[in-house]
Amino acid sequence: MAVVLVTGASTGLGLSTANELADAGHDVVLHARNPGRLAGEKVSDQVTEFVYADLSDRTETARLAEQIDGFGRLDAVIHNAGILDGPAVFAVNIVAPYLLTALLTPPKRTIVLSSSMHRSGSPDLDTLDLADAGVRRRPYDDSKLYVTALAMALARLRPDAMAHAVDPGWVPTRMGGRSAPDSLIEGHRTQTWLATAEPSAIEPRTGGYWFHRTPRRPHPAAVDPRFQEALLERLAAHTGVRLAAGGR
Repeated sequence: MAVVLVTGASTGLGLSTANELADAGHDVVLHARNPGRLAGEKVSDQVTEFVYADLSDRTETARLAEQIDGFGRLDAVIHNAGILDGPAVFAVNIVAPYLLTALLTPPKRTIVLSSSMHRSGSPDLDTLDLADAGVRRRPYDDSKLYVTALAMALARLRPDAMAHAVDPGWVPTRMGGRSAPDSLIEGHRTQTWLATAEPSAIEPRTGGYWFHRTPRRPHPAAVDPRFQEALLERLAAHTGVRLAAGGR
């Protein structure tokens, strides 16, 4: 059985992912911003490990990484946490996944939540201010382009592990809204599969961009090593933490 961290798992896709993994017998570390976020939610009785941190805060994110390392090397991390708008879009959607990736003992598998909207993201990094998403025209789209590029960079830099990005579709969550047309069930099953399936059942084994267990082509910048390296440099300068190719 796998040990899996799911971030942003207090509701919606994250909670569905955590519950399905736990009910299947996997050991789930469920992350939420604070305990109050779980009030009234149906969390599986099989989830026994809970961690809390505000991922918009770099100090809390770094402390979270230290706490999680206490569980030992994880089999998989699912970077599910995300926000749609506001000045903290970059902090939560790309800086936090980067920091956790750079600080944690490298897991065997990394899965990030992308979006079809990443294709509208701008690969222009010249005006990027990671401290304030408000200066970008489409910050959410940009953030999803960046986190997709992060996953593709990990696939390149850490070939012995596995890294993937998932488009869950437009699903009826707190973020997506009740009228969203896609399936919440299908929206989380690709993540659980990528986190636990036999590597031989996943093709490509690493570096995939997935929609409902079907590989798709991401934005060209996401798979461009030059863009990836430029983005990693920006993230390293912003956080003061450099991502090591082979892990810490």
